[in-house]
Amino acid sequence: MKTKLYSGVSVVLAILLVFCFASCGKKVDKTGLWEQATYLSDTTLGKGAKTVSVEVKAEDQSVLFTVKTDEKTVGAALLAVDLIAGDNSAYGLYVKKVNGITADYDTDKAYWAFYLNGEYASTGVDSTDIDENVKYSLVYTKG
Repeated sequence: MKTKLYSGVSVVLAILLVFCFASCGKKVDKTGLWEQATYLSDTTLGKGAKTVSVEVKAEDQSVLFTVKTDEKTVGAALLAVDLIAGDNSAYGLYVKKVNGITADYDTDKAYWAFYLNGEYASTGVDSTDIDENVKYSLVYTKG
């Protein structure tokens, strides 16, 4: 009888721990631009040998994405998991949507700025090779 009791208690504790860890991640408020967002908390996407960390910032909130991929460039990795969308141009991919949030320069002078380790990138996402030691950021910016 004691074995069944301990077994039952162990199962309940294990379930509680799973819920605790699942709810402990950072979560943003679904307000403003974030009403459009696909993900509201830190998320891991994809499968592959490489890992890309991308922070998505809009207004005063941010979410961290960990993307597992076998792609060569940051842009290809993010496109493969539908984290970004945009238009191809002579200059490369013009990112218009990140995590479901649209930046439309023609409407309100908003765009997605791309950063590497906090520095404004000199290349676009589709021409930036993945470096697992770099922290990438996409920041909703109004010009």
